[in-house]
Amino acid sequence: MNHEVIISCAVTGDDTKVTKSPHCAVTPAQIAATSIAAAQAGAAIVHIHVRDPETGAFSMETRHYREVVKIIRESGVDVIVNLTCGMGGYIVVGDKGLADTPGPGSDFVSQEDRMRHVIDLCHEGIYRPDIATLDCGSLNFGDGNRAYVSTPNYLRQGAAILKELKVKPELEVFDTGNLWFVKQMIKEGLLEAPSLIQLCAGIPYGVPADVAHLLAMVNSLPADCNWGTFAISRMQMPWVAQAVLLGGNVRVGLEDNLYLSKGVYASNAQLVEKARTIIEAMGARVLSPAEARERLQLR
Repeated sequence: MNHEVIISCAVTGDDTKVTKSPHCAVTPAQIAATSIAAAQAGAAIVHIHVRDPETGAFSMETRHYREVVKIIRESGVDVIVNLTCGMGGYIVVGDKGLADTPGPGSDFVSQEDRMRHVIDLCHEGIYRPDIATLDCGSLNFGDGNRAYVSTPNYLRQGAAILKELKVKPELEVFDTGNLWFVKQMIKEGLLEAPSLIQLCAGIPYGVPADVAHLLAMVNSLPADCNWGTFAISRMQMPWVAQAVLLGGNVRVGLEDNLYLSKGVYASNAQLVEKARTIIEAMGARVLSPAEARERLQLR
């Protein structure tokens, strides 16, 4: 069991389904505000995507990330900022192969372009993130023809970029093979210890959200790492308890689940508060951002 738990809050994500919630943050000011509220509720880390303020669709624009981080930093509320680098990996394949591929909805770009906002903010030096994500493998995303493509060489390049920028990678693991490649990157010296690993469960068609699969991945983790896990939708809160029992940290937030209870939309702060209640009822303690920085050995 983990007696000192880091809570991460994934505040909005990129899925258009999130926008049906009245609590979905869209503008940079809204995303910053919900991140600050999550931190005040007990989240040590906020995981951030940005959206087009006009349409609500996902965005990769550096200027939106800059504004979000600026507002958070200038608020005086301490929280670790974790920016996604996951956008730009979707390919929708056509039924006729290369003749109609890529199809509408594809956003596939180079690894460097997926990380452009992090590179820009680090080079500017004012609003650099503490953490940035790497999605550690390719995955069939849902039932149709959409796939997320993240190849070994793309990931090697991403890890090298973050190492040069001195930004901690959070390694997003959606299936067992993803974890296998994380250990390969450690072997190749691309990742500095302790690595930071997020085990992502219940996303079709990655690893299912059941205890046997989670335990198998936990038993396969590299020796020197900090790890957390989450499951989506109604499994979010049961997964909080499961993570703590198995020795990990937790993630909640609207990216993964919209509801506080059946039919009741949640805010990010409410989800963090509920997770904190579960953690403390189990006899564990929630770590502050300062304590989480020390645990994760952030620069």
